[in-house]
Amino acid sequence: MEIRPILSALMRSKVAMILIGLQVALTLAILCNALFIIRQRVEKMQRPTGMNETDTFLVNSTGFGEGFNVQTTADADLAVLRSLPGVVDATMTNSMVPLGGSGWSSGVNLQPEQKTSTAQAAYYMLDDHAIDAYGMKLVSGRNFKPEEVAFMTLNDRKTSPVLIVTHALAEKLFPGGDALGKTIYDQDTPSTIVGIVDRLQVPWLSRGDEEIEYSAIWPTHLAYGNGATYLIRAEPGRRDELMKTVEAKLGENKSRIVRSLRSEEKVRADAYADDRAMSLILGGVIVALLTITALGIVGMASFWVAQRTKQIGTRRALGATKFDILRYFLTENFVITTLGLLVGGVLTYALSLWLLTHTDGAKLLPWYYVPVGFACLWLLGQVAVLGPATRASRVPPAVATRSV
Repeated sequence: MEIRPILSALMRSKVAMILIGLQVALTLAILCNALFIIRQRVEKMQRPTGMNETDTFLVNSTGFGEGFNVQTTADADLAVLRSLPGVVDATMTNSMVPLGGSGWSSGVNLQPEQKTSTAQAAYYMLDDHAIDAYGMKLVSGRNFKPEEVAFMTLNDRKTSPVLIVTHALAEKLFPGGDALGKTIYDQDTPSTIVGIVDRLQVPWLSRGDEEIEYSAIWPTHLAYGNGATYLIRAEPGRRDELMKTVEAKLGENKSRIVRSLRSEEKVRADAYADDRAMSLILGGVIVALLTITALGIVGMASFWVAQRTKQIGTRRALGATKFDILRYFLTENFVITTLGLLVGGVLTYALSLWLLTHTDGAKLLPWYYVPVGFACLWLLGQVAVLGPATRASRVPPAVATRSV
């Protein structure tokens, strides 16, 4: 089929052609960038934390009264928690868990008095039970020894002579080398790396992909005043049951308040609530745009079929088959869609560049999104016009002889 007659016909309906073309262009630009943003959000939400999230939960204890001793209470609590049936292990933490949103961070140096830190790491204050309690994987070196675990308050900040780091932080500090036994410095105080865990995500989502696993662990119990936070790992399937048991057991001590009982899965859900909502909103926008674009194409094609009924009947009378009529409208829509997509390709990258310069953490749209978008909208256009085109192909030749 020749394209020239189709272009001539379109030139007589410029406004409709331009409006549909611009609608297709705008749909492509938003579709590609929205899908890319959704993909980034989903990848972000799927990043592994390095711990057992399914079976772990947290609980806070805050004591009151002059006779309350947080250190002896914490030691007693841990002994009780670890002895409960169904508990794999328990540890005291400085309120730090992956995705938790709060915790300690400090620069890590390779030399004393280093002006610019080699890396910025999250510092977890945990004991020798933490690897089992968190469900971390020790890939080399050793765990802490019980005698290495110290007690610290906010007014008595001190570093530890030994620490465990993540594989990502070890590679950052000593690329391609063995970090075990090496010395690093926090505020010019030396610490020796005695173990390396596979991964442990920092608590803050604001860290980039490269720094998200820059974590270090000190063998320390940290108390915030009279407050302590415990992380408990339950046997598979017993987490919810143990959450109630732990709350009741700790509540037997009437000189404290037990609160903020929450699972790590709840921590994850809260941390990614905005990302999940954004993905759903953008998904809704995509569906709405595609629906509106399809309806616009259907409406335009239906209008043109109604306008050209007598012309179609004349062509049928001159020997055009039903397939010829069907092919004409499909080709006409393909031309309009293609022109819109060419403009949309430019708009797509313009929008991507705008997001890159005005949005934190944005990345440039990968090249393959545009051809995939082209294919999707080509298919959408052909499916949308198929109904009106089929009705046009059924116009009988006798219509050409009608005067009204």
